[in-house]
Amino acid sequence: MENQIMNDLPPHQGDSFHQDDDAPAPTVRILVCDDHPVVRAGIMALLDTADGVEVVGQASSGAEILRLVAQVPADLVLMDLQLSTDPSALQGAAVTAEIRSHPGAPHVLVLTNYDTDADIVAAIEAGAAGYLLKDAPPENLLDAIRKAAVGESALAPTITSRLMQRVRTPVTKLSPRELEVLEKVAQGASNAVIARELFLSETTVKSHLVHVFDKLSARSRTEAVAKARELGVIR
Repeated sequence: MENQIMNDLPPHQGDSFHQDDDAPAPTVRILVCDDHPVVRAGIMALLDTADGVEVVGQASSGAEILRLVAQVPADLVLMDLQLSTDPSALQGAAVTAEIRSHPGAPHVLVLTNYDTDADIVAAIEAGAAGYLLKDAPPENLLDAIRKAAVGESALAPTITSRLMQRVRTPVTKLSPRELEVLEKVAQGASNAVIARELFLSETTVKSHLVHVFDKLSARSRTEAVAKARELGVIR
């Protein structure tokens, strides 16, 4: 598992930004995607005062940022994870995967309030070059932007620690699908609802829950959710 997660971290791709030592650093062109107007405005105000970065577009939804990426040349997308309260809407990890699936696509730096294992792993597996929390100091955000824009790994120290804890602690090694099922359970969904929303059979949902209970040493749905939250596995 350790090798798998570390292999998922994006490789260094800085050659496209190669420059002479005396040449000025190239301007990083940024697209900002966040569904909260006030947060988005704050991010853009910060970036407007920073050297070497330029906001070339903003979006409030997954569909909108995908259209922008196709139309506006950019080096980096600054991506929130939770883009809508509608569970059927495109969220940050899925949008990241779609962006990174195209040749020459901009890199993605996740900027979010969420630091659960499920969110972190989903973002990295989707191809995010970095993962930062919204309470990060401005200088840390700008440093992460410059690293992520050339494909370097830009993980907040707390996120790196969480990843290392995950790969070293067997009890947290739930599969991505098991995490999805457990998230639905935490939201109060029945097996039938989970099966419908995740396009699974109820038998498969039950099978995933058996594995979850076993890995978390839980005897009920409530206990499994409580232990998972205590471990930081789900929100």
